[in-house]
Amino acid sequence: MSPAANKVQTACALTPASAAVIRAPRLQLVRSNKSLKVLPLYQRGAGRIHASLSTAAPLSSAKPDDLVASILSKVMQTDRGVLLTRNEHDKVAEVARDLQQYCVDEPVKCPLIFGEWNVVYCSNPTSPGGGYRSAIGRLFFKTKEMIQVVEAPDIVRNKVSFSLLGLVDGGVSLEGKLNVLDEKWIQVVFDAPELKFGGLEFRYGGQSEVKLEITYIDEKIRLGKGSRGSLFVFQRRK
Repeated sequence: MSPAANKVQTACALTPASAAVIRAPRLQLVRSNKSLKVLPLYQRGAGRIHASLSTAAPLSSAKPDDLVASILSKVMQTDRGVLLTRNEHDKVAEVARDLQQYCVDEPVKCPLIFGEWNVVYCSNPTSPGGGYRSAIGRLFFKTKEMIQVVEAPDIVRNKVSFSLLGLVDGGVSLEGKLNVLDEKWIQVVFDAPELKFGGLEFRYGGQSEVKLEITYIDEKIRLGKGSRGSLFVFQRRK
């Protein structure tokens, strides 16, 4: 590992979340029609005791490196999630939730955010790439690469390269400005997209914006959740 990476790793120490301890109310067993019911106890001269209990899911005991390897194994070779079943999407989301407990406190300030990233998964196939990644679009456009570049201090470049029916290469690129909203959320305002297709090159549409919560980041991957709930997995390019 390079000296720069060592400094980054020190600056971005992992801090797993803590779990709350909840005290349960005293209970009594009441037999009714040959079955047992569990009822809260009453105190003399007092009304019924109301207890609102919330139990958090147990934290995963798996190490971050193991969870990273697990989520990558689930999303690779799936056409960025398109080929997964609903149950398989749920398993990806479960690992992402486990990884979230190891996220740095303020991921938007972590220098690991900068670099070139491959978009290897999205729970909604049309979120990255728009109509080119819709069910109809995928019939005509085969996605070759989907890349996001984040440059200091606040530049984001997205690029989707594709081939039309395997015959003509093309691509769509966007450039935008990154705005930090809080310690986890960012907003990117993109200029009009630029389309390159064969020998043609032109812009179309207007500005657009996205909001993304960074839920985990390290030297290998970055996880993000869009404002509408879409889960993204980015893998750092080598």
